[in-house]
Amino acid sequence: MACVFFNKNKIMLTENYNVIGVMSGTSLDGIDIAYINFKKTKSWKYEILFAKTYKYDKDWKNKLETSHYLRNNELEVLNVHYTELLASRIKEFIQENSIREIDLIGSHGHTIFHQPSEGYTFQIGNIQDLANYLGKTVVCDFRIGDILLGGQGAPLVPIGDLLLFKKYDACLNLGGFANISIKSKNEIIAYDICAVNTVFNFLSKKLKLEFDNEGLNARKGKLIKDLYFKLTDLKFYKIKPPKSLGIEWVKAEVFPLLEYFSTYPIFDLLHTYLIHISEEIAKNLNQSNSTLITGGGAYNIFLIEQIRKYSSTELILPGKSLIDFKEALIFGFLGVLKYRDEINCLKSVTGSKIDHSSGKIFHP
Repeated sequence: MACVFFNKNKIMLTENYNVIGVMSGTSLDGIDIAYINFKKTKSWKYEILFAKTYKYDKDWKNKLETSHYLRNNELEVLNVHYTELLASRIKEFIQENSIREIDLIGSHGHTIFHQPSEGYTFQIGNIQDLANYLGKTVVCDFRIGDILLGGQGAPLVPIGDLLLFKKYDACLNLGGFANISIKSKNEIIAYDICAVNTVFNFLSKKLKLEFDNEGLNARKGKLIKDLYFKLTDLKFYKIKPPKSLGIEWVKAEVFPLLEYFSTYPIFDLLHTYLIHISEEIAKNLNQSNSTLITGGGAYNIFLIEQIRKYSSTELILPGKSLIDFKEALIFGFLGVLKYRDEINCLKSVTGSKIDHSSGKIFHP
């Protein structure tokens, strides 16, 4: 909503939005929901007012982990049921925090397939039903428009990095994947670097753990040189941006290597993979003077230590709210930009034909 304030000799237009941002990542930590106020005067400002992660139960984790095996009609059923889950969690969040003012809900959905080279991406939870269940305007399905314009459909976060986090030279997210936005003057490039928690969590399960807390188990291990060299030689790392990754790549390229070396202790596999990605991430940081780090991987103390070891850039770890909810924040922001019909997807990032305003708007 826009408010006009009069001041003797001039009119200053201040724009103010109360938004819920929703994100579910490939690491399956849960559904991140944030209630944010966005204001625009000369530039955009934000404040995270409330935020919470709603964990997936075992049943939903299993459904999402195995969803890529489903047939089309089964995927349609999953889409409907997931949308119901998403709506129930958002309603719960609204009630818990007694939220009354909501201009829109910006939601990423949950990625099942991401194959940009095939011109295909699919996120569940991005249907009209979500707006109907909630009785609120929903902006979602941000990736498909970019794919149709020849882009990667990812990363989508960089427009937020450019407009909301101007003081940092780069923004690094360590979630299911590591992705980076690098700024130069008023331009930005961004791309995926490697898989992070999708692999750590896969290996941690073999230790009957959900994740490797602070990288403690990776720290115990030793480097498996042959595995290290095979990981380093993966073709994706040699591709120039724009480029993006999906879970399909991890299952086709990384998991088979880990299985091949499965006779080694899990500690050694975790250690080797962590050292490998620390170096890959550092290669992409050393052009930057300051880098903001967010995402669940920011809590992996051993990983951060190793990135610092291999990189000369200043690594900045913000407070817990931003580490955990930056992506939910930015998907709320993407919703605002789409609602205003302003650019929220950059060709310099995704490789699409033009900068554009991506996403679908559903009214109840």
